[in-house]
Amino acid sequence: MSSPIVLPVADRWFERATIDDAITLLWEPHVVALMRCNIWHVRGRDRDLVIDTGMGVCSLVEEMGSLLDKPVTAVATHGHDDHIGSHHEFDDVIAHPLEAPLVEAGALQTLDMVQGWGEEAVAMLTGSGYQFESPYFVDALPAGYLFEQFRQLPASVTRQVVEGDVIDTGDRAFEVLHLPGHSPGSIGLWDAATGTLFSGDALYDGPLLDELPESNIADYCTTMERLLTLPVQVVHAGHDPSFDRARLHAGSELGGRTAPRSAPGTSRRAEHCADVDRSRQSHLPGTA
Repeated sequence: MSSPIVLPVADRWFERATIDDAITLLWEPHVVALMRCNIWHVRGRDRDLVIDTGMGVCSLVEEMGSLLDKPVTAVATHGHDDHIGSHHEFDDVIAHPLEAPLVEAGALQTLDMVQGWGEEAVAMLTGSGYQFESPYFVDALPAGYLFEQFRQLPASVTRQVVEGDVIDTGDRAFEVLHLPGHSPGSIGLWDAATGTLFSGDALYDGPLLDELPESNIADYCTTMERLLTLPVQVVHAGHDPSFDRARLHAGSELGGRTAPRSAPGTSRRAEHCADVDRSRQSHLPGTA
């Protein structure tokens, strides 16, 4: 029998920051950067939203406490492990039909990266520019928490949403945008009244992952092109800091719809999108 894995003790599992009167950001500082999901709480008049829920090491509902003073809906922007760990704590759960099976599976059963994902997947991520200082998804654990006890639990998706559906909080209406590419059923929530986009992993200010087994570069090109046409004022993403419209457009490569920050692992998408753009240009009137 192998020896138990012992990690440093974390004083706190969650941190939080108030963005404005309605939006709070929570995150798990002891989760490795790749998996450190942004957890968004959006306060509504009649109903609150929690957009993505992190790894599920500790109770998100207990951490949020007094933030949750009315009915709440947990939205999964997609079904990857780092975004769905605490959806099982909520009675009302929303996901796209292509991602719902992942949310309901509770697939991740270990904090060991290679055991959870396999050597090939870890090597792919390393090649995409992510450096791992530890073989684990976390660098510490709460007091009394055993490394071996980690299990993600399945959630029950109570509503499946598709492009054009609306999630209403009473004072805000978020339109569901289907944003495939990173994953087949990735969604964003768009508040046209304020120009606010919750983008999940379709868009964030870091290396975008487009070579996962379930990713599709052609779909990602279409998604990025679409997002550049939105009258965005602020993007609250699945990872990394929020950013504005200027940052979004400053980072779009000519012919290649990549991350706001030029990043490793995006060259295939950039080349593919450039080919798509050249093809479109060749079919325009007056072009050779």
